[in-house]
Amino acid sequence: MSTDHEFTSSASEETMTKHEMIIQYIQQLAIGTRISVRAVAKELNVSEGTVYKAFKDAETAGLVSTKERIGTVRIDRKRREALGQLTFREVAEIVDGRLHGGLLGIEKTLQKFVIGAMELEAMLRYIGQSSLLIVGNRTNVHRKALEQGAGILITGGFEPEREVIELANELQLPVLSTRHDTFTVASMINRAMYDRLIRRKIILLEDIVTFTKPADVMHVGQTVAEYHALFRETGSARFPVLDERGRVVGMMTAKDAAAAANDHIGVDKVMSKHPITAAPNITVTSAVHTMALEGIDLLPIVDRHRKLLAVVTRQEVLDAMRFAGKQPESGETFEQLIWTGFVLQSEVVPEDASVIYTGKITPQMSGALGMASESMLSTLMAQAARNMIRETSKRDFLLDNINTYFLHPIPIESEVSIVTKPLELSRMVTKIEIAIYDNGRLAGKAILAAQMIDPY
Repeated sequence: MSTDHEFTSSASEETMTKHEMIIQYIQQLAIGTRISVRAVAKELNVSEGTVYKAFKDAETAGLVSTKERIGTVRIDRKRREALGQLTFREVAEIVDGRLHGGLLGIEKTLQKFVIGAMELEAMLRYIGQSSLLIVGNRTNVHRKALEQGAGILITGGFEPEREVIELANELQLPVLSTRHDTFTVASMINRAMYDRLIRRKIILLEDIVTFTKPADVMHVGQTVAEYHALFRETGSARFPVLDERGRVVGMMTAKDAAAAANDHIGVDKVMSKHPITAAPNITVTSAVHTMALEGIDLLPIVDRHRKLLAVVTRQEVLDAMRFAGKQPESGETFEQLIWTGFVLQSEVVPEDASVIYTGKITPQMSGALGMASESMLSTLMAQAARNMIRETSKRDFLLDNINTYFLHPIPIESEVSIVTKPLELSRMVTKIEIAIYDNGRLAGKAILAAQMIDPY
C-alpha cells in the first residue's frame, strides 16, 4: 500500500546535499506510509545507492523501520517514556512475523495481550481496543477480534482468510502470522517486555537534552574577540566551533583564547582541534566517564556526520545519574539476579573498616566442573564492592580494573562470606580489597580500582 506525496523544492533547498533532501522528504511523509528505495530514487531523481544510505540513517534516527516481509515504513520516533509498551511492528520483529493486512495500523501501541485459548464468548470479554489476540487458525475468532478493535497474531504458521485481510485493511488493524506456537510466542513477547523494563532504567544522552534548543557555538571565521564577547554574554567558557556545514571541527576554550597573540586572530587558528564528541544514543554513565577522564565540562552531541545536534554539561549528566539512582528497580539484570540472597552480615567495623556480606552459591552459578564459575565469583566480588560503596558513602563507581586470584574451588550450595575493605577512598578514585571465604577458608581475593561518581 502506498500513498502519493508531493515534494516541492525551494531556493534554500537547492543548497542541500542529496542526503539531506532525502531525509527531509521522509520527514514529510505521513506516519505508516510504506516507502521503497526505488520509488524515492525516482521521485527525487537521485541514485538508489544514495537513497539506501539515507534510509539507514533515517532508521537510526527513528524515522523509518525496515522489516523483512513488511518493508520500509515511516514511523514516529518512539518516546522512551513509553518503552514499556510495544507496537504491532515491534511484535512482528520479536516473533519473526509476517504482515498480511492493516499496514496503516502497524505503529499502533498495544495495551494488552490476549491468548485465544477459550470459547469465543468468553474471549470477547477480554478483547478490546489496542489489544493483540494471539490465536491459531480460527477464522471466526479473527473477524470478531478485528470488530472489537484488536489486532491479530496467528500462530503455528497458519495464514488468514482473504475476508479477514480485507477487514484488517479497512479497520487499519494489523494481522500478523508467525511459524511459532502460542506458548513460544507468549514467552518471546514476555522476555522482550522484561528487557524493556530494564532498559527504561538506563538513561541515554538523548533522554536529557533538548535537540530543538539552540546551543551557544562559534563558527570558523569568527575571531578571538568574538569569543570574549560570547563569554561575557553567556558566562560559559567552552564553545563548539562549527564549519559551514554545521560540523564540529574544534572546541574553543578560555585556555585557547589566552594563548592567542591578539584578539583579531581567527578561532580556527587557536582552537583545540579534533574535540571529543558523543552520539545521542550513548549512556549517561559513559558520558560521565568520558568527561571525568578528559577533564571537560561540556560535551558536543553529534550525528554520524559530526553535525552538532546539542550539547550537554557535566552537571546535567550528574543530575541525570542522581535521578536514575533514586528510581525504583524495574526488572532484574544478571548481576542483580546473581546477588539475590546475599545480605549485609556486619556494619562497618571501625578498626579495619570492613563490610561483610554472606550468601549461598546456587546451582545457576556453577561452571563446567560443577564448582562455582570463576566469572560468577568475580561478579560477586565486584558487586560486593559496589554495594559497600553505595551503603557507606551513597556513591557509585566506574570500574577501571579488577585483579582476581582464586586459591581453591567453591562447591555449589556452599555458604560463603565476602569481605570488602577500602584501601583508598577519595573523591575521585577508590581501591578496594575483596576476599571471598568458603566455610572460613580463603577461596579467592581481588583488588578493584575504580573512578568515583558524585553522590546520587
